[in-house]
Amino acid sequence: MEAAEFLIGVDGGGTGTRVVLADARCVEFAQAAGEASALALGAERAWRAIEATCRQAFASAGLPLDWARCALGCGLAGVNNRDWLSAFVAGAPKLAAFDVQSDAYTTLLGAHGGEAGVIVAVGTGSIAASLDRSGAYRIAGGYGFPSGDEASGAWLGLRAVVHAQQALDGRARPDAFSEALLAHLHAADRDALVVWLCEATQAKYAELAPVVLQHRAHPVAKALLAQAGADIAKLVDALDASGAAPIALCGGLAAPLAEYVPASHRARLRPPLADSAHGALELARRAGAASGIK
Repeated sequence: MEAAEFLIGVDGGGTGTRVVLADARCVEFAQAAGEASALALGAERAWRAIEATCRQAFASAGLPLDWARCALGCGLAGVNNRDWLSAFVAGAPKLAAFDVQSDAYTTLLGAHGGEAGVIVAVGTGSIAASLDRSGAYRIAGGYGFPSGDEASGAWLGLRAVVHAQQALDGRARPDAFSEALLAHLHAADRDALVVWLCEATQAKYAELAPVVLQHRAHPVAKALLAQAGADIAKLVDALDASGAAPIALCGGLAAPLAEYVPASHRARLRPPLADSAHGALELARRAGAASGIK
């Protein structure tokens, strides 16, 4: 195994891939963004997206990509599926060092700098993870849409659209909130809404989250946001019985949902120190060190 001259951190999800490139001393000098590389898309597609994004990062630094000179750390959505993970590992190029973990783990590493703490990632989906002082890693939630992913954008959208349905057929009084939801869906009547519902994906439901936030004073939206805050607290409690660990909210909905976290937990919120891609860079550094690379 050759010594690594470069460390690469990869954050791969269902909507995109982000890469951080650093030298062997972990001094960062390039970043890049590319297409999705979640393992649900297939191992070959994930590697194509990762390689293209890594080449982009190297090109921005005026360097060619040579995998054999790189320690690669990947935080990817979908590693909990053993078959997907096995196919991904089998497709890896020749690397100086390599490690792949869940994007929840690399988010946790980035958020707390590798120290003990809890994260709750809330975006299109959601998951919580913790690292204790002994280095033990645990997760809660993250079972996926529609049964799980509490407090996520898709969770909010799935429940908000019920108000639009009820306003259309007379079970609820039409109001500015229902009208905004229907306008976003381009659904002027029942039939149009049914067509949207039949085709809606997790990502499409998540697109309704901003509408919920824009109408946060509406009783339905207010109740949904309060429940999201309570669910965030429940995720934290499942991972930190002591009630003392610092908490980082991460993801696209972290900032708007922070005010809905119960006061007992809100006092423990800390801004993330870094993102998942930088957590993956730490993964690459550790992989290199474990391989005897200095």
